[in-house]
Amino acid sequence: MTLAEPTAETVAEAARLLRDGRLVAFPTETVYGLGGDATNERAVAAIFEAKGRPQFNPLISHVLDAASAKAFVKWNDNAEKLAARFWPGPLTLVLPRAEGSTISLLATAGLDTVAIRAPSHPVAQALIRAAGRPVAAPSANRSGAVSPTRAEHVAESLGERVPMILDGGPCLVGVESTVLDLSGNRPTLLRPGGATREAIEAVVGPIALSDAIPSGESARKSPGQLASHYAPSRPVRLEATSVGPDEGLLAFGPEVPQGAMLSYNLSPSGDLGEAAANLFAMLRALDRPGIGRIAVMPIPQAGLGLAINDRLRRAAADDGTGQRR
Repeated sequence: MTLAEPTAETVAEAARLLRDGRLVAFPTETVYGLGGDATNERAVAAIFEAKGRPQFNPLISHVLDAASAKAFVKWNDNAEKLAARFWPGPLTLVLPRAEGSTISLLATAGLDTVAIRAPSHPVAQALIRAAGRPVAAPSANRSGAVSPTRAEHVAESLGERVPMILDGGPCLVGVESTVLDLSGNRPTLLRPGGATREAIEAVVGPIALSDAIPSGESARKSPGQLASHYAPSRPVRLEATSVGPDEGLLAFGPEVPQGAMLSYNLSPSGDLGEAAANLFAMLRALDRPGIGRIAVMPIPQAGLGLAINDRLRRAAADDGTGQRR
């Protein structure tokens, strides 16, 4: 782990690490972020692994400005107004995923929305510009710990799990960004933060609160709130040790049962990081006409396996209508 003062040389080195799929901790105006290439599934999986995060929550993708964001999300009038007022700054916008968006499915937790913002910290801006791609970055700390507002907090929490920490001094805002969902009919506050509700409402009018969202999976944009979630249209069967001819198989490890209509292996070598990176894309690839059900081989309940199994259990859960998903 390298703790580096942000210079032209160290920022260039940090950008090279990001392009190579490695992780870099860097300052934003809110808290320090643990950054990885948002278009690289393995890099995003490494973020979850480094944090010891027990579940896949959507990660915020950091870009330079509104023009950059439009390559990854479907922009709208409210986004235009809010970006003009708050960007760069501590406001994250949740918007529908654009056609052809290269943001990883893992970064969006398999949802059809993307959380995106433009940070104002000059080191964050320099890093994103030098990397030439969006940077996915949750807070740079072990899961459940206090968010880091100084470089030494990152070093204490993550240590050798992050190759480089850019030390930009203490964060000015010190709390995470506000998250505002703009993908529905009315802007909805999902997380309060550095941009106040009052300031937001001065731009777009009254906003809804997340606890006022009606029940129902289609109305929820924040993951982890429903028992049935991340679910393909085909039923999912877990802990499969054999497979039928009408089933698609989501395999794991070197010993794979034969006879499936179609098979994808999350990781032939049994690597949970690789499996996490492949999970949502392979589930989608098996969710196709002709396949009656998706069978999933057992996956260890350790490390990232806890997160993988959590998502698979939600994919297989009753959807509230008495049907198994």
